[in-house]
Amino acid sequence: MTLRKPIENPVISIIVPVYNEEKSILPFLSEVLPLIESLDHTFEILFINDGSTDKSKDILIQEAKKNPIVKLLNFSRNFGKEAALTAGIDYASGDALIPIDVDLQDPPELIPTLIKHWQDGYDVVYGLRVSRDSDSVFKRTSANLFYKIFNRLSPLKIPSDAGDFRLIDRRVAEVLKNIPERNRFMKGLFSWVGFKSIPVPYERPVRKSGKTKWSTWRLWNFALDGILSFSTLPLRIWTYIGIFIAIFSFLYGSFIVLRTLIFGVDLPGYASMLTVILFLGGIQLVSVGIIGEYIGRVFIESKNRPLYVIESRYPPH
Repeated sequence: MTLRKPIENPVISIIVPVYNEEKSILPFLSEVLPLIESLDHTFEILFINDGSTDKSKDILIQEAKKNPIVKLLNFSRNFGKEAALTAGIDYASGDALIPIDVDLQDPPELIPTLIKHWQDGYDVVYGLRVSRDSDSVFKRTSANLFYKIFNRLSPLKIPSDAGDFRLIDRRVAEVLKNIPERNRFMKGLFSWVGFKSIPVPYERPVRKSGKTKWSTWRLWNFALDGILSFSTLPLRIWTYIGIFIAIFSFLYGSFIVLRTLIFGVDLPGYASMLTVILFLGGIQLVSVGIIGEYIGRVFIESKNRPLYVIESRYPPH
């Protein structure tokens, strides 16, 4: 790999979404600040306060006052992590950007490795979780199932167990800034833009403080957004199901006609008729629901509302 053309005193932006993480902010800074001070680069740490209702905002303002490399964007309400990551990419000023979680499950000690690969010429250096023992069995199983389903349904492939923790070059960030869609699945968008990429394996540690904000319901909706944002195969599947049912109905109808002509009319079966009606009704409702999911996303995109609203910035400039 050819070394990247040297950038004189490159700026590295660390993007940190925060939602009700008052117990995680100080431990995060206590690990990250000494690390980046030991590196020969200029850094900024851009926190995005995603409408926190605890003391996260106050803590971040105090830290920003004490340290000029700490910056803060405050959302007017909770818009979600995907919107927070997007805002971080929009407002970061670095030559390279590193999204990272504040709970320290994305190990900051990998930051020098990410930067080294970037300087070697890679535009995207993504963390690859080779061990998720800190997660529950249900979460590990559901995550593996999601990646398998996504990569089977979508022409776009995303690396299994690759999260948002990565380094992206400025030119990658500029492409992401020009993607206007509202239903954002950042893992998919990171892969969609392409560019030269390389994984950095790591073992995912346990969360050191605070509690996860991802409930099972939120994870389900997040997975659904990801699949529907990058694949129309669910719609196509129902076309084939409809064709199959139509062929089956024609063959079964032909069988009934022939049987009646040969053996005469017998007593119709109420149970079998009801079963067929309920089956077809269920199929129709499921297919209408899937179509509705896509139409709902078209509706949201057509309104063209901003993805997030910034209430304030610190420092104010």
